[in-house]
Amino acid sequence: MLTLPNILTLSRIVAVPLLALLLWPGGGWAAQALAFALYCLMGLTDYFDGYVARARGAVSRLGIFLDPIADKIMVAAVILMLVFVRTIPGVHVVAGLIILMREIAVSGLREFLAGLQVSVPVSQLAKWKTGFQLVSLGALILGGALPQWPWVHNAGIVSLWAAAILTLVTGWDYLRTGLKHMD
Repeated sequence: MLTLPNILTLSRIVAVPLLALLLWPGGGWAAQALAFALYCLMGLTDYFDGYVARARGAVSRLGIFLDPIADKIMVAAVILMLVFVRTIPGVHVVAGLIILMREIAVSGLREFLAGLQVSVPVSQLAKWKTGFQLVSLGALILGGALPQWPWVHNAGIVSLWAAAILTLVTGWDYLRTGLKHMD
């Protein structure tokens, strides 16, 4: 159970409260810079847990279960904190909400389909969605550390909307697949 890949996945979950604390208002640019570094480290552990599991033949049921949960917890916590501190302001909150709604809906759909022993593979477009999502949140965190470079924040907002649009498209694809199995 406590293989290196699972430890890496668990470390992401354990790091979420620290990340939220670093994003808390009043921490200044240094806390934002540390939050960005931690976010990047969490992203690296996400890559390496899967890589190590496959390379060592250590893919486990626990890892398969925990990895998407760790990803969703991290993304949800970052979106919530960035909305809270108004890094994601105004109408842009809708993009964050779209991402959160899709993550919850697709998780529920996957659980339902798993009960029917139907697997829904991750599409290439969903991988692009994840890429835009991770880049956008990273840029928005980094933008807090570099307020003198507003283009970093603006790039984060544009990427957030790109992720939200891809989220709608991929969410619809998953829903269409799921509806075929509902009677």
